Amino acid sequence: MSIDQTPRDEQLPVHETESPRHRASPALTLAAALLGFAVITLDASVVNVALPAIASALHGGMSGLQWVVDAYTLAFAALMLSTGAFSDRAGASRAYGVGITVFTVASVLCGLAPNLPVLIGARTIQGAAAAVVLPASLSLVRQAYGDPARRARAVAVWAAGGSVAVALGPVAGGALTTVWDWRGIFFINLPVGATALALLVRAPRSQRRPAPLDLPGQLTAGLTLAALTFAVIEGGRPGLVAFAVAVLAGVAFVRIESRQAHPVVPLGIFRDRTVSVAVAAGAAVSVAFYGTVFVFSLFFQQVQGSSALHAGLMFLPMTALIGVTNLVSGKLAGRHGAWLPMLVGQALAVVGLLALLCVGAGTSPVLVAVLLVPMALGCALTVPPLTAAMMDAVPAERAGLAAGVLNSARQVAGGLAVAVFGVLIADGFEAGLRLSLAISAALLVLTGGLSFRRAGRPARRS
Repeated sequence: MSIDQTPRDEQLPVHETESPRHRASPALTLAAALLGFAVITLDASVVNVALPAIASALHGGMSGLQWVVDAYTLAFAALMLSTGAFSDRAGASRAYGVGITVFTVASVLCGLAPNLPVLIGARTIQGAAAAVVLPASLSLVRQAYGDPARRARAVAVWAAGGSVAVALGPVAGGALTTVWDWRGIFFINLPVGATALALLVRAPRSQRRPAPLDLPGQLTAGLTLAALTFAVIEGGRPGLVAFAVAVLAGVAFVRIESRQAHPVVPLGIFRDRTVSVAVAAGAAVSVAFYGTVFVFSLFFQQVQGSSALHAGLMFLPMTALIGVTNLVSGKLAGRHGAWLPMLVGQALAVVGLLALLCVGAGTSPVLVAVLLVPMALGCALTVPPLTAAMMDAVPAERAGLAAGVLNSARQVAGGLAVAVFGVLIADGFEAGLRLSLAISAALLVLTGGLSFRRAGRPARRS
């Protein structure tokens, strides 16, 4: 399981059943689902290394580059709260088809964007479509494999697609930007999307199921996140107005969720200490990982003068080990419980972040690449057990909802990290870089302490 994955398949509720109309090869359905999941994961990270080229071509400043990243992340995070229910109502195969189609068209719009506003708008559409693809792709895998053992292996392959995409993201972004053009990082999605849709035609239609949608909660959640991010990135008087909007929308969201029969975020689950610690630790890991990748993507090119390809290759050592570390973490959690690998992972990430504080303009890029490894391994070691701990703390029928809350919180945290760290490095790159690393380390120290306090206490079902 990569640092972006949903929980283990056997812990999620079954949303779809196969239509008796016809049976397709399960392998083809798995391939379709894997391609979609991999491409939406890839687009969360592939753009980072291309940011300087985008800024040069479209004459954008730091705030514009932050929005290129965050427009995708925030739309993805906010809508993920409801897209599981949408997948149930529309049927996984239909929802997946719509999601992949919209994502592919939005990717073409990104590649053709004549200016930053158009690119940011298209990235927002990409993120919204990605939020539909994620739960629908997992449902497709579930419906294709009726046998639990075969299904577990299929979900492992599906999850590996995300791990490979995480590893390839910076390298692919650098290679495409250097050899072709930054627009190539978006056009490459066209053949991938077309292939996924061609494979989907062979998959059986999914049944539609009634599922309640909390539209007021979804709208206020999205408005809160967008306004808060705008406040951080833009600052000044518009930022103050946006912050006020975020506060008002946040208050409305809490009031709506406390009264809804079927809220997108049932606030009661946070009464369980395990759930609250898992969400906090997951958010801190996302701040560290995505914030660090963002600032070092710019550091390699703007401070050290590396090419986009060279910058992408510098992330290969840290990303290539993520999948293996996920597997090791899962085995450790199975043998020693979730809290030990969580504590070790957070401690290792803190050590890595502190080591990076010594990095400067004259530091060898190879040494920087090596110093990035402990942070990434610590994050990869932390996420699978914290996910398992959260799933074990909630009733089985709420596992899918809890997974959506956890993954949304992590995406939001990563988006806000990009917003805050971008502001910090804009005022002085090396000083802002060190402050960003210190903030990430402090958050992980805090959540590590909370994890230590929670370790050994019996879990309480919410």
